[in-house]
Amino acid sequence: MRKVLTLTLAATSALALLTATPAGAADRPRDLPSEIYGGAWTAGHVQGMAIDRRKGYMYFSFTNLLVKTDLQGKLIGSVTGFTGHLGDLDLNPQDGRVYGSLEYKEQESFYIAIFDVDRITEPDMNAQTTDVVKTVYLKEVVADYVADMNGDGTFDGNVGNTPDHRYGCSGIDGVSFGPEFGRKHGKQRLTVAYGIYANTTRQDNDYQVLLQYDIQQWKKYERPLTESAPHRSGPERVDGKYFAYTGNTTYGVQNLEYDEHTGNWMMAVYKGTKPQFPNYTFFMVDGGARPRTGELAGQPQPERGRLLTLAPGGLEDAATGVRGWQFTGEYGLISLGDGRYYVAKAGKVTEDGVSKHTAHAQLYRWTGQSPTPFERLG
Repeated sequence: MRKVLTLTLAATSALALLTATPAGAADRPRDLPSEIYGGAWTAGHVQGMAIDRRKGYMYFSFTNLLVKTDLQGKLIGSVTGFTGHLGDLDLNPQDGRVYGSLEYKEQESFYIAIFDVDRITEPDMNAQTTDVVKTVYLKEVVADYVADMNGDGTFDGNVGNTPDHRYGCSGIDGVSFGPEFGRKHGKQRLTVAYGIYANTTRQDNDYQVLLQYDIQQWKKYERPLTESAPHRSGPERVDGKYFAYTGNTTYGVQNLEYDEHTGNWMMAVYKGTKPQFPNYTFFMVDGGARPRTGELAGQPQPERGRLLTLAPGGLEDAATGVRGWQFTGEYGLISLGDGRYYVAKAGKVTEDGVSKHTAHAQLYRWTGQSPTPFERLG
């Protein structure tokens, strides 16, 4: 009898482990809507999303517009006045603010835009006059963007058909908070992914480039957004610069997301065009694999860098060793930490003869299957 009881208790304990709520998930109610509408706007298409589950708000980036809704899709407010490119978003759980990538290519200025989202209370709040937005300048990105790679003394500007731009850097897009690479429970960092020009004639642009920053001291760098006089206040150096070999993609990592459920970094991209690569549209960096120092392939001069490992699973190209999946997450991707995700569906509507861009945040779950690792819910 005692043996049976012991086995029963052991089985019960095993079941409890399998069904236990993930660490930190106590504040994650499961009754989230299967779809949240981000509205219809004359701004550009949706670029990224962020969610604040505790306060009940969703944020959508529409290229030059930030939209705040509740979790039923009701408009709460918006931030306008950007002439640059507002890209991917993420919520910083430590300060409750939303961080996004902000590009001014012609001014050779790249920023992290930091939104004091509690101040967003009405539509059409101006980014430059309402003190809703602060910005931090990213010197490392600018240096790679303006690099005169062929040494002709001329920087060719915002074009992809050039040997200029180190690593093919076109600026930044993907942003996400998560641990140091290789340490699933490591110190939290802000990770910023380069945009990479599509260019099939060069061999030094086949990596996704990711920068990690410790932002605990960033308050001293924060400045208001003044587009007429771009500031240069930002950290002198990065806390880590990393390279993930995927093959060239069109404008790099569009949406970057650290996923607590898998412990990996998700990268959603626009499909690449180099025929020698598989050109997957979704990759994952193994969050538990320590970066290793190695030769960077295809560089004009021999160069070593900190290399990341693509996560196992999915499709694998025998010729290049690149692993990935096929999935459309480049317009917006949010990990909810429990195996569920909001993925942005971009669309267009015509209202009163005016063409507008729309966004629907749709609920998915992780399956890990190939070629598509997500399944729609609801």
